[in-house]
Amino acid sequence: MSWGAEQQGQGYDGGYGYGSAYGYDPGHGLPYGQSLSYGQPVSYGQPTEYGQPGPYEEQWQYQYVPGPEEPAPAETAEVEAAETTGPVPVPAPVPSPPPSPEKGAGGARDRYFDALRAVALVRVVTYHTFGWAWAGLVFPSMGVMFALAGTLMAKSLERPAIGVVRSRMRRLLPPFWLWGSLVVLAMMIHGWMPGWQIVFWVVPLGDPPGDAWGAQAWEILWYLRAYLWFVLLSPPLLKVFRKAPVPVLLVSLVPIVVLQYGWQPPDDRFGSALTDLATYLFCWLVGFAHREGVLRRLRLAAVVPASLAALAYGGWYALAHRSEFGTYDLDEIPLAQAFWSAGFVLLLLYFKAYRDVDLAWLARFGRLDRTVTVFNARAVTIYLWHEIALVLAVPLIDQFWKVPAFEKWLPLESQWFMFAVGWVLIGIAIPLFGWAEDLAARKGPRLLP
Repeated sequence: MSWGAEQQGQGYDGGYGYGSAYGYDPGHGLPYGQSLSYGQPVSYGQPTEYGQPGPYEEQWQYQYVPGPEEPAPAETAEVEAAETTGPVPVPAPVPSPPPSPEKGAGGARDRYFDALRAVALVRVVTYHTFGWAWAGLVFPSMGVMFALAGTLMAKSLERPAIGVVRSRMRRLLPPFWLWGSLVVLAMMIHGWMPGWQIVFWVVPLGDPPGDAWGAQAWEILWYLRAYLWFVLLSPPLLKVFRKAPVPVLLVSLVPIVVLQYGWQPPDDRFGSALTDLATYLFCWLVGFAHREGVLRRLRLAAVVPASLAALAYGGWYALAHRSEFGTYDLDEIPLAQAFWSAGFVLLLLYFKAYRDVDLAWLARFGRLDRTVTVFNARAVTIYLWHEIALVLAVPLIDQFWKVPAFEKWLPLESQWFMFAVGWVLIGIAIPLFGWAEDLAARKGPRLLP
């Protein structure tokens, strides 16, 4: 997935090829222990506001229908009142506000956005298990997550900006602190001693430091860093966007082109953050465009060719420069990632705006609907803990080999089995640590949302 620059560490190889299959970082596909590579695809879910989705049921109310010669009850009342006291004033209708991008017309959460976020999280875990280079072409998770986060941010900025930024940071940091305290403690027990850069473990505006032993856990934090910077930049970005939406949207792809063909950013925290912001800037702004109603006003004949052109260029660049980067994995190629993600999310959000799709039919499938609910309410938890779950799956499977029945009947050498065990461990982490997201949202803690 293309999730921005990530740093690779060393992984545990339990005899299943884990080091080779899982030895790709969330966004780069590089073996653990190699140098940074910026502009990856690990779209794991941007942390957002999580509410309880309401039921997707049509509320039918019985209404009396008068016969052809019988006046309606309301009309009868007006006639009788007019005969005695004069016409009855009819109050002017009160316009209802437009639904939230995550709310349907009836006030329930929009399952289209919820489903996209859930698919993005599944794709992230799948990519980190198997390391498939083509996964980003099928579904650029990080681009999708930044687009959804941009939509929610534009909606929230209808309130004072300072309060919105504070709220976003409050929702993100407590789950991060809980997770980070355990990771930092484990690395220190293993012999790592932090310097002043440990401040980035408090507010990850830069890549938090760590040792190679714990890299598989902390390498995913690039997403939190990029998300926080987008949150901080959103108030001025939204003001500029509203002045000229379409030109600003088009120009937002220029920075990544400049970084590719012009000025090369330094190989440090600043350069990493700059590359990630340039890679996903269009996706964040297309979220603005959806919320502001810009996409709805655009013509189908203009949007579809533009999206296909961006996809074609991104895909061509990745394949044409395969020998240069050693792979066509979008996580390794920021320019290809930026254009492929731009075309992909533009089609997704334009389809939503053009057809007003909400996927309310998910309510008919109870277990699937429930799964989507949990994934959205625990997106930060799943994103933070999934790497640790996959790492722990390997030594756990090692113990299965000691049981003859397991060795005979279970596919212990299969990565699909490790994938399944990883999800079991993620499922355990959700009730163990997910309550931190409730506290961050100022709600009562729950084992399951």
